[in-house]
Amino acid sequence: MRKNKIIIFLLVVIVFISTAIASKVVNAWMVKKSLPIYSVDAKDKKISITFDINWTDEDNLGSILDIMKEYNVKGTFFIMGGWVNSNEENVEKLKKIKEGGNEIANHSYIHPDFTKISTDRMVSEIKKTEDIIYNNTGYKTKLFRCPSGSYNDTVVNTVKKMGYYCIQWDVDSVDWKNKGADEEYQRVIKNVKPGSILLFHNNGKYTPENLKKIFQKLEGEGYQFVPVGDLIYKDNFDVDNDGKQHKVNQ
Repeated sequence: MRKNKIIIFLLVVIVFISTAIASKVVNAWMVKKSLPIYSVDAKDKKISITFDINWTDEDNLGSILDIMKEYNVKGTFFIMGGWVNSNEENVEKLKKIKEGGNEIANHSYIHPDFTKISTDRMVSEIKKTEDIIYNNTGYKTKLFRCPSGSYNDTVVNTVKKMGYYCIQWDVDSVDWKNKGADEEYQRVIKNVKPGSILLFHNNGKYTPENLKKIFQKLEGEGYQFVPVGDLIYKDNFDVDNDGKQHKVNQ
């Protein structure tokens, strides 16, 4: 009899512990993480093409801007303040981006991993770049992209508190890997959908030739390229667990 009571007691304890653990797991799963905007729940076939500007010996920015002008496409360029300050030529490139009617966005000063620096350093990186962009172009940025796309809750919340929309991407061309023109092209074409944000860089070997094909193909399918600032919702929105931004009706 005593043995049975002990067994029953142990079973009750096990059930209690299991329930407590399960509850914690469910609660942790239900806690909504702070995410950047990866894409938008668009009501039409609008998409955005974005470029992260890197320090590089192979800079195709001039060709990229010429092709965008040829196809009348406006994009969003995420700029590092340190890149602008590195030489006068880059200052002129920054001005050319603005002159082309493109959107300028903030990409930190020297591209540190934001998950490994202090909040004060994050603020400094963003503010310093904001000042450099404004002093050279008169342009006030509203968007920020984390260096290397690396973030956590603290990073995203810090960016939001500073008044920026934190922008990621859902279509990665991986052009910086230089894996081949066709592979990069197919990655974009197969994954793009209404509300997508496309990621490119200024140093992709195959990016200029692919842009012509991408613009022709997607515009032929009814897609319209707009800057990220014209794609996202500015207020009354929510970002789901996949990073898709949705309009919230008030």
